[in-house]
Parts: sequence; structure tokens; C-alpha cells
Amino acid sequence: MQSLWSTLEGQLLPVFADYRSRLADLPVEVKDDRTLLTQADIAVQELVVAAIRDFDGPDAVVIAEEDERSGTRADVASSSGRVWVVDPIDGTAEFVRGESVEFCSVVCLLEDWQPRAAFVIAPELGAGRTPLVVSADARAHQLSLNGRTVPPTSQAGPGMHLSVTRSRGQDRPAFDAAARQAGYTLKTRTTSQTLDMLRTALDVTGLTAPGLPSFDLFWRRKQKLWDGAAGLCLAEAAGLRSCGEDGEPLTLTREFLAEPTPTLDANVTGRTETVEWFLKAAGA
Repeated sequence: MQSLWSTLEGQLLPVFADYRSRLADLPVEVKDDRTLLTQADIAVQELVVAAIRDFDGPDAVVIAEEDERSGTRADVASSSGRVWVVDPIDGTAEFVRGESVEFCSVVCLLEDWQPRAAFVIAPELGAGRTPLVVSADARAHQLSLNGRTVPPTSQAGPGMHLSVTRSRGQDRPAFDAAARQAGYTLKTRTTSQTLDMLRTALDVTGLTAPGLPSFDLFWRRKQKLWDGAAGLCLAEAAGLRSCGEDGEPLTLTREFLAEPTPTLDANVTGRTETVEWFLKAAGA
């Protein structure tokens, strides 16, 4: 797996640098779901999918954000449960803003339908706009940051920050007030859902400037698969709890993954004690 991650790192960094150097000339489209699409999204997706198929064979099953489907994904439904999930640019709205660095490219491998390995590359998130590269092995409960094994946030004390972003126009959840009263600082503006989940699993404060704090919990309603799969893998590797607002574990199935746009009703991921607090505050 490491050979694929290394290949992607080597190929993606110059592509991102090229597109970011000419943002003023980059056309931006608004998709039906009001998210953004650029030529960079398409180019990065083609590069990533090609690298996956070079690594895993030409018949590798891939679910990618910009691969729109109107019906059941027959290739997924008939597969063995080994499926790749790709988000070429998570945080396109940030990518097209030259001053922002909260965007990334994401790959997650599902085996037996569950997230088992993940790769996240954030080309400019590090101090001085340097790359941060994270990989996860869920079975081994191992996280790697810039080539070094790192401990999960669960081994440190709580930081009292929550990522509770919501789509534009979505009502403010009732637990916002309870969270602030409990002393939590809330991030409510959407940037990159994957990076928020990454910051829930591991600490990048010392590698970012200004330092980005870790989150004790990540919450999101109507989360699309490509925005959450890698984060769920990171969470599993970090020993965090992931569940719906009903407290039930998030378990991916063949039927769910074969949908045109697989979407979780809600994703609650974080430290066990914080998830318990959240579920009570949310009335679960």
C-alpha cells in the first residue's frame, strides 16, 4: 500500500502547485448540490484513478466524487467488497481561494465493505504552505504523518474543540448552545470535512501556522461517502468512536455503497466520552 501512497504523493504535489499558481484563469462551475467543480478536480481524479488501477489492476472498483451516476453502481454491487473511494479535492471552495490552505486529496480503500486504509494529502496545510501527508491502517491501528508513525488524539487530553459544520441554509442544531455552555469552541463553517476528521484523529497543531487545534468530536449530517470514508478509517485507526445520531455504529453495506450518491444520515465521530456527551446533548 505504501508504494501507492508514495506514487500519489509524488504525482499530486506538482499538479496542485501548477493549478494553484494559475487560479485566476481557472473556470469554476457550480454543481447541482451547490458545491464547486474545476478542471483541477477532474485532472486530479483521473490521475488518482489511473494510479489505483496501475496498483490494483484495471478492474479495480472505484467510487469517485466526479463520477456521477444516476442509477445503481453495478460494479460496486457485484464486487467482493474491495472498493476504492476517491475525493480528488475535498474543499474545492477553499482550493479556489488563494489565501486558503484547507483542502486535500483523499483515497480510502474498503475491504469487506469497511474502511481499511486511507491516504490524505493536504498540499499547503503545513506551516509555510508545506504539505502534510497522512495515511492510516485501520487493522493495525496505525497512523502516519509525513512518513512517521504518530499517536492518536485519544492518547492526549481533550482540547475542547468541536467540528459541527453544516450545509448552507441548514438550521442551527439545538446542541450548539449546550456545547458552548459546556465550554467547547465550535467550528461551524465548512472547509474540508476530511481535514476536520483528520484533526479529530491526530494532532497537527505543531505543524500548522497558525496552529490548528484538534477536535474532540466531528459531527456532520448528510455526509457523502467520499467526504467521510477516509475520516472513518482514520477514526478506526485512532481508536475513536463513530456512530449515527442514534448511537448506532456506522457500518457500510453493499446496498449503501451501490447507491448513485451514498450519503450517511449523520456522522458523529470522536473521543468516546465526547460522543457520549454529544448524544445526550442532542437528545439521542
